[in-house]
Amino acid sequence: MTTNVRRDVAMPVLGSLLTAGLLIGVGLLVTMLIDGRATDKLVTTMFIDAIIVAGIQIYVGNTGVFSFGHIGFGAIAGYVFALYAISPEAKATRIADAPFGLADVNASPLVAVFIAVAVTLVFAIFIGIGLARSGAKSGAVSATVITLALLFVTHEVASSWANLTGGNRSGLTFGIGETLQSRWPIYGALLAALIVARLFGRSRAGRLAVAAREDNLASRSMGVDPIVQQTIALLLSVVIVSVGSSLRVYELGSVLPDLFFFDYTLITLVMLVVGGRNSVTGAMLGVVVITVVREAARRLGSSGYELFGIGLDDAPLDWIFREGLPTVVLGLAMVGFMILRPSGLIGDWELDVWLSRKFSGSTPEPADVAPVAQDRTARLIAQDVTVDFGGFRALDHAALDVGSDEVVGLIGPNGAGKTTLVNVVTGLVPPTSGSVSLDGNDLTNAPAHKIARAGLVRTFQNLRLFSSLTVYENVEVSALVAETHRKDREPVDIDQLIRAAGLWDQRDRRAGELDYGNSRRLELARAAAMLPSFLLLDEPTSGMSDSESLEMVKQVRSMAAAVGAGVVVIDHDLAFINEICDRIYCLDQGKVIAVGTPTEVQAHPQVRAAYLGSSAPT
Repeated sequence: MTTNVRRDVAMPVLGSLLTAGLLIGVGLLVTMLIDGRATDKLVTTMFIDAIIVAGIQIYVGNTGVFSFGHIGFGAIAGYVFALYAISPEAKATRIADAPFGLADVNASPLVAVFIAVAVTLVFAIFIGIGLARSGAKSGAVSATVITLALLFVTHEVASSWANLTGGNRSGLTFGIGETLQSRWPIYGALLAALIVARLFGRSRAGRLAVAAREDNLASRSMGVDPIVQQTIALLLSVVIVSVGSSLRVYELGSVLPDLFFFDYTLITLVMLVVGGRNSVTGAMLGVVVITVVREAARRLGSSGYELFGIGLDDAPLDWIFREGLPTVVLGLAMVGFMILRPSGLIGDWELDVWLSRKFSGSTPEPADVAPVAQDRTARLIAQDVTVDFGGFRALDHAALDVGSDEVVGLIGPNGAGKTTLVNVVTGLVPPTSGSVSLDGNDLTNAPAHKIARAGLVRTFQNLRLFSSLTVYENVEVSALVAETHRKDREPVDIDQLIRAAGLWDQRDRRAGELDYGNSRRLELARAAAMLPSFLLLDEPTSGMSDSESLEMVKQVRSMAAAVGAGVVVIDHDLAFINEICDRIYCLDQGKVIAVGTPTEVQAHPQVRAAYLGSSAPT
């Protein structure tokens, strides 16, 4: 089991309770020290902002897609809530001719919130499919553009459909005494938002979403489907944002199109970026910091404000200290942090994670991992694989036949097509012709994540680790996928794999902090944790010394034995290849020119000519 109740449930709930308590405590302390209606309003607004920012963090922080559209979802929820919660008498003066009979509808605020969430989710499901697909296939930029378009569309509809929304001039307004009269619903929603955000972050879907955020290609090669994780994160975040937006409208007592447009988008995103978008704790810190900064900027830019007897709105300071100063400060904060400190004030630091490590005892070193006995021999077959890139033929009817009880090497000069063949087998490059099968199951043109789930897992020539995750978390990602999709394989303990990789003392270090050799060992352990039928290794000894290469021989053998996997390995280090391989395929100019044992292949005249630099006999 990769779920730890204390780590993944109890501590996140405790951390959320403490974070909510600190945030509420700070707000109440401010209202006690600075009495007045304006202060009460400021603190209440901060709490509601915190709910909405927590919702945005679920999506932006876990998927890496920078969304401008969540406030657009908030607009939908805010208007739906107002249409149902405002009394028919109040609506009669503004939208008497509202379509769908909404002018006569009246629901309690609680029911109106549920309706607002449900309606917004319907929109989010359709939009979310496009967001997730574009983010997974084309990178996060296209998804960000879609969310920006959503923001403008919702604003235009709210402005133009006056019969439904009241338009720009009148909007929708609650009657006297019908607005939110207590902060308790806000406190409850804030606590719930924080708990949901942290539980999602520690859930299987949340951890896989973070892996895809760190490296989309590597995550797909470990069996992660980013579309699924991004969609779950989006829908969950929309629920939280919808609740917060409904409370915002309820507390203000009215809603206009500009209430949920670019200004509020900027405010919430700056809060998220400044505190740390990858952290719920950081997001809440950003809410507090930006609330204080905005209020200070508002006062400094207000007419007649004096500092040490100097009027700040007088020349020559009037061009700085003016009414629009808060917006300028927000813009500068966004640009400054995106350039100088994109991780925010505290990065991905979480209160509950810190508490868990602070008060947890040392983990005992696990026993050696035991080799897995294979019940049967799996077979990986690639036949007549041809790949054309424009006018260049990278593979020309190449073939590969490997059993899971052997280690097979791929050698050949640079540009021979070795990596391209592995890319075809693992679904990263579609073949022009030919087929790939595992135990008779056709995997030709299957998505990379489905091929990985079927049992073909790879490493990369250029390291592709989840840099901000720890050693343990990197291996855990594969174990999470294997737990669901490799149930027919004997599970292996994560700690044992890490120890077998020689990384036990570094299991809590971030992958990005490891040296090159340890990074290679981690990549191998992560691949093995998927419980594959075959490990496909692309130059695992690249950049290593002779002694490190020999050590890698032991690592590959032990890892393959631990999970009962066959091995296909690309390498230019002939000493490594000869030591580890049972058979070798040699490629040249996209064609297989020799197959056999290491001794047979090295003696082959075409291999000597193409790879070893000797002249082939005529």
